[in-house]
Amino acid sequence: MSQLQPVTISTGPLMPEEVIAVARHGAPIELSAESLSAMAESRAVIDALVTDDKPHYGVSTGFGALATKQIPIELRTQLQRSLIRSHAASSGTEVDREVVRGLMLNRLSTMATGRTGVRPMVAQGYAAMLNAGITPVVGEYGSLGCSGDLAPLAHCALALMGEGEVRNNDGALVPAAEALAAAGLEPVELREKEGLALINGTDGMLGMLIMASADLHLLLKTADLAAAMSIEGLLGTDSVLAEDLHALRPHPGQIAAAANMRRILDGSPLIAEQKSSDNGDGHRFTRVQDAYSLRCAPQVHGAARATLAHVESVAGYELSSAIDNPVVTQDGRVESNGNFHGAPVGYALDFLAIAVADLASMSERRTDRFLDKARSHGLNAFLADDPGVDSGHMIAQYTQAGIVSELKRLANPASVDSIPSSAMQEDHVSMGWSAGLKLRRALDGLTRVLAIELLTSARALDMRDGGLDSSRSAPAVTAVRREIRKVVEGPGTDRYLSPEIEAVYILVDSGVLIEAVQQKLGSALN
Repeated sequence: MSQLQPVTISTGPLMPEEVIAVARHGAPIELSAESLSAMAESRAVIDALVTDDKPHYGVSTGFGALATKQIPIELRTQLQRSLIRSHAASSGTEVDREVVRGLMLNRLSTMATGRTGVRPMVAQGYAAMLNAGITPVVGEYGSLGCSGDLAPLAHCALALMGEGEVRNNDGALVPAAEALAAAGLEPVELREKEGLALINGTDGMLGMLIMASADLHLLLKTADLAAAMSIEGLLGTDSVLAEDLHALRPHPGQIAAAANMRRILDGSPLIAEQKSSDNGDGHRFTRVQDAYSLRCAPQVHGAARATLAHVESVAGYELSSAIDNPVVTQDGRVESNGNFHGAPVGYALDFLAIAVADLASMSERRTDRFLDKARSHGLNAFLADDPGVDSGHMIAQYTQAGIVSELKRLANPASVDSIPSSAMQEDHVSMGWSAGLKLRRALDGLTRVLAIELLTSARALDMRDGGLDSSRSAPAVTAVRREIRKVVEGPGTDRYLSPEIEAVYILVDSGVLIEAVQQKLGSALN
């Protein structure tokens, strides 16, 4: 399936980059001998309880509000099948393949700790499905982010049983039994506790958190690039980026953002001209202050970096966790607990959505300045070729504004909501899965907003200096303009604008523009 290096699943935590490699890029996985041994040992604990007269949740009882129901021995494997079938109740739009793969991988990692009581063959079944590219179909609705991402995880367990629908490695929708057979795999018949162990974790929301964090690292660098290009294109000053000024407020993220912007603008003739220009009577003229959307970009981008650092610490704790209920402890106890509650992850997802909305809001304000003749310092209204006949980028800013408005709605936290379920047994839930899905949408919106700012600033700079052949931009900015001009023509009369926005969106999303900057600078941005 992939030429990437295999990821080994052991009893220790996965690294975020390993989750991304498997979930997003299809890296193969293998289970360590240590994990197989740990699972066998904890399974022996569960097997010893099968004939015990004392009730044990998930082994000999019903689930949730039905936990008081004692299940006869002969019905306990049926209990597990029934659990999975009844809980595979998602609905709505199919979630992305990488979300489901991340969900499965994180659940597999917890199994490998030996704290869930599943047989090694169950974990091996998940590993084989991932390696074969078999992706269960999961709808966007079904998880309340508590007692685990129940419905999404149940769809994955259902596929392991050979039931339900999946996407095969080619993306075709097929019955799970057919996909397993084509991959040479046998369905797994779940035994005591195993169905419960497969659905009791915050694995989906955690996978989304890890992938969102990786995406935001790239987008933060891109936001620094966009702000720097806008400073240059709007004839602003780089004096506010001085290292000693940011040392006065030593937030690490702010310092990193300002350093990125200084490096990107280094050697800019346009910036130098502003510092040396005069007002016509021999007196040097320098604008005293730029607007906040230019001047305060390092502070806002830095605050977003601080948010991301906190979120990544939460992800680290979660990756080091063994979440199940009940859980098999190190000393062999089988204990109920509340570790499946998604509040820590839900809060983190919502926190990132706030930062994403604010980054986009500031980007849109910088774009708007380019289009307003009263604030663009000599540019045509709306960057139009012939204002009035042409509208230039007028409606590109409308698109940005529409996205930013949506991002503000998406920044409303999901984790403040709770709807009781399971006959009031599960009377407080996290809504973390919903927080994850809306964050993914928000990140896509931020990517599009930044793409429009970059497209606009590139056009403005072309109008200032006549195009790349006479570029007065910093070398790093010129490199970015060159990449944009490979996919979008320079200024001219109005053209069909939507494909141009999409083309730059792809450049941003793929990291091509940041790579162009880093190649020109000779080292990575912060």
